[in-house]
Amino acid sequence: MKKYRTDYLFNDNSFIIGVASAFNLMGTFFDYNYCETDQEADAKALENDWGVVGQDLIEVFSNESR
Repeated sequence: MKKYRTDYLFNDNSFIIGVASAFNLMGTFFDYNYCETDQEADAKALENDWGVVGQDLIEVFSNESR
């Protein structure tokens, strides 16, 4: 089953990356998930948002049946 995330278009950050970015003078440290068009980005974001809602509902209903 596909695992959906609501932060699809953002990069994964950590404390180390945050500290290292303070020394990033060129400004090219972060790499984001880019899409060719705005419509493609919107479609992927909507798919992931509704996918997360579905995952939450599955979790709720599976916990209710226990």
